[in-house]
Amino acid sequence: MVTISDIAKSLGVTPSTVSRALAGSPRVKESTRKAISETAVLMGYERNEPASSLRKGHSNVVGIVVPRINRAFFSSAISGAETVLNEHGYSVIICQTHEKMEDEIKALKTLKSNRVAGVLISHASSSLSGDHIMKNIRPETILVQFDRVFSELPGPKIVNDNFHGAYEGTHHLIEQGYKRIGHIAGFMDTEAYLDRLNGYKQALTDMGIDVDENIIFYDSIVEESGYKAGKTAIERGCDALYCAGDFSALGAYLAAKDCGIRIPEDFGVIGTANEFFTTIMSPAISSIAQHPYEIGRRAAQAFLTSLKPESNVGQIVVSMEVMARESSLRKKEKR
Repeated sequence: MVTISDIAKSLGVTPSTVSRALAGSPRVKESTRKAISETAVLMGYERNEPASSLRKGHSNVVGIVVPRINRAFFSSAISGAETVLNEHGYSVIICQTHEKMEDEIKALKTLKSNRVAGVLISHASSSLSGDHIMKNIRPETILVQFDRVFSELPGPKIVNDNFHGAYEGTHHLIEQGYKRIGHIAGFMDTEAYLDRLNGYKQALTDMGIDVDENIIFYDSIVEESGYKAGKTAIERGCDALYCAGDFSALGAYLAAKDCGIRIPEDFGVIGTANEFFTTIMSPAISSIAQHPYEIGRRAAQAFLTSLKPESNVGQIVVSMEVMARESSLRKKEKR
């Protein structure tokens, strides 16, 4: 491996001169800098980024930590963030936690050892608070939370308008004539899912419908638990479900089909996130669309803004949109 010392020896200059020249220091004459740059290319010199990071105390790398890379929301958010960061000379390290706090801690420790300049994170569902976060990042590292956030942690927060998204989704079901609307909820330690629950409840209350805790099913964000909750909801007389995630909505949808119940005539389903499979089902599944690419972009922009002294980004709220499809459009044929 070619080193700075090798380049210095070939040109008869000091290693410190080579180092300054490659860093673009104005203290090196232009003719010397050009000769060093050309020699470095000819000799196949490659910059040692870890060593450079140790010298500077930070790197041009940003860590992105997500619960699951195979979710359309998180893959799109990563894409949005990476596009902005790459444009500004940053590379990314992507870590997934599989919804486990212990994996989240491991990811943060890995990023800490790499001296990343920033961490963009959406928390694992098993992370009950942000207590472990600040313990596992460097004091100078910029923390940006997105989607799933803890309000007590410092730094920018990029969130969906979960309350109003859930409100509009539930209101849509009411408008379609459904009377007994249950909710497949997420984890109540996660603010995003709590906001969705509260939006669901508020929509019912505003339309004069009593909230029935017997048809609210907690901690259900995957297909299997959604299927089980869907079966129970049907047994308890539900004619529709608003689901805090699309995978649990898929489970409830399949449960209704297995019970021989017509969708949407006798049972309506709407999910959240607008995952890819919602449009290819028959009938297609309604969903409350997030804008993950934009959330990723804004998270990256918040990081860049936070590099400036005395910046204060705060919280940024991104709107959500009801994508009404066949699984909830019971009145479509009457129009």
